Amino acid sequence: MLNYIVRRVLFMIPTLIGITFVVFLLLALSPGGIGAALSVSGGQQDASKAAILQAYLEDRYGLNDPVIVQYGRWMHRISPLKFGTRDQVTLAGERLQEPKQIPAPPLSAFAGATVDRAAVEAAACDPNQLVLRGANEIECQRNYRKIANDALIARSKYLAARRGFESALVDYANAAERPDLLDRKGKIIMTGLETEVPDQANAAWPKVEVAAKDLREAFARAVASRQVLARAFAERPFPEAGFTVIPGILWVGTPDLGTAFSKSRPVTGLLLDALPVTLLINFIAFPIIYLIAIPSGILASARAGSWFDKLSGATYVALWSIPTVWAGVLAVGYLSNNQYLGMFPVSGLHDRAAESWTFLPGIQADGVWHMGWLLDVTWHMVLPVSCLVYGGFAVLSKQTRAAMLDNFSADYVRTAKAKGVSRKDVVIHHVFRNSLLPLITMFVTVFPATLAGSVVIERIFSVPGMGSLMLDAIAQRDRELILANTFMIAVVNLGALLLADILYAVADPRVSYE
Repeated sequence: MLNYIVRRVLFMIPTLIGITFVVFLLLALSPGGIGAALSVSGGQQDASKAAILQAYLEDRYGLNDPVIVQYGRWMHRISPLKFGTRDQVTLAGERLQEPKQIPAPPLSAFAGATVDRAAVEAAACDPNQLVLRGANEIECQRNYRKIANDALIARSKYLAARRGFESALVDYANAAERPDLLDRKGKIIMTGLETEVPDQANAAWPKVEVAAKDLREAFARAVASRQVLARAFAERPFPEAGFTVIPGILWVGTPDLGTAFSKSRPVTGLLLDALPVTLLINFIAFPIIYLIAIPSGILASARAGSWFDKLSGATYVALWSIPTVWAGVLAVGYLSNNQYLGMFPVSGLHDRAAESWTFLPGIQADGVWHMGWLLDVTWHMVLPVSCLVYGGFAVLSKQTRAAMLDNFSADYVRTAKAKGVSRKDVVIHHVFRNSLLPLITMFVTVFPATLAGSVVIERIFSVPGMGSLMLDAIAQRDRELILANTFMIAVVNLGALLLADILYAVADPRVSYE
C-alpha cells in the first residue's frame, strides 16, 4: 500500500502541471489577455494613470514575455524550492521580489544614440551607501514603499514615452507611404525598421526625433529609479521568507500564490477569509444529506416496493427537480421579505451588530436581549443550507438503494440467512458494507466541491465564500485568484481520488494494491 501511495503522489505532479498549464493558456490567450478588465478601466482614466496601471501589470506578471515563460515564473513561485534572492514579506502578507530589469527601448539607434544602462545604474546609487534611512523599522519600511512607488511612476513614464515613440513611428510610416511597416491593427512593426536607414526628409521625422529623445530620457530615469529600489531591497527592510539552502542561489519557502490585482490583497489572505465560510456551510449541509439519504436508502432497499419506498423516492425526485436558482429566489422573496413572512435574514452570515454581541444569547451591552453571535450565524445559514441539501437527497438515496438491491440477491446474503443471521445484521453488516464502494466513489467526487463553493447559493444569499470569490476573479480575469483556486481544487481532487482507493481497501478486503 505504501508503495502504491508514493507512486500516486508522484504521478500527481505532472497531472497538476497539465491542469494548471491549460487554465493558464486559457487566461493568457483569451481576448484582452490577463488583466484585461483593469486595462479597460484604466483606459477610462487619464493617460498617466493608465501608464501606471500598465507598468504595474507588466512588472508583476511579465506580460511582455512569452506565455511559457510566464507560466514557468508562476510555477517557480508556488514551488517550495526557489532560486535566486529570498523574497521579503510585508506586514499584510504580500511577497516582494527583487525588482525586474527594465527592457531597453526599441530602435534606440534608429533616431539617436543608445543609452548606456551600466553607466546609468552606476550613477544612480553608491553601492556602499545605504538607501533606506529611518529611526526605526516601521519608518524604513515606509521609506521603501515611497521608493517603490517612485520606481513604478518612473517606469510608467517610460512606458508612456515608449507609446509616444511608437505613435511617431506610425506617422513616419504613413508619411513614407509604407503600409508594409504596419500590422493589421495599425501598429508599427519594429523588426521592419531595424535594417532601415532613417529618412530625415520625411515630414514626420522631427516628431520621431523628439519622441526618441523623450524615450531615452525616460528610460534613463526608469533605470536609475529601479537601481535605487534594488539597493533598498538589498537592505532587507522586511522579514525574509523561508530559509536559505545555498545563499543567493537556492532557498526553501512556502508557496507564493501572488497578489490579486482586482482586490489589491494577497491571494492567501483572500482564500483564508472565504474558505472558512464555504466550509462552514458545506460541513453542515453534507452531514444532513448523508444522515437523511443513506438511512432512507437502506430502509427503501430493505422494504422495496413498500409505501415508504415509493413515497420517499417520489419525494426526493420531486425535490431534485426543483432548480436551486428558483428555490433560492423564492426563499428570499417570500421567507425573507418583510412584505410576506420575513422569518429569515435576506443576505450574509451575520447581523450588522453581531460583532458586539456575546457568543451565546443574553442581554447585551446596550441592555437589550439579543440572540448572540452563534444563534445569529445559525439563523443566517438556514436558507443557504436548505437550498444546498434538498437536491442531494435523491441522488444519494437512489444510489444507496440500487447498490444494496444488487447485493440482496448475492449468494453470501442467502447463505447468511440460511445460517440464521438476523435480518438487521444481514442488512447492516453484510449488504450495506458491500454497498459502500459506490458510495465512497460519490463521496470523493462531491467532497472537492465543498472547497469550490456553490456559486448559485452564495450569489443569491450574498455569502462571501469561495464561489463568490471565484466568480469575481473570472469576471476580472484575475490570474492569481483563478490559478490559486484551480491549483487548490486540483490538489483536493487528486487527494480525494487517492483517499477513495484507500477507503476501497478498508471497506473491501478483496481490494489490494500490492
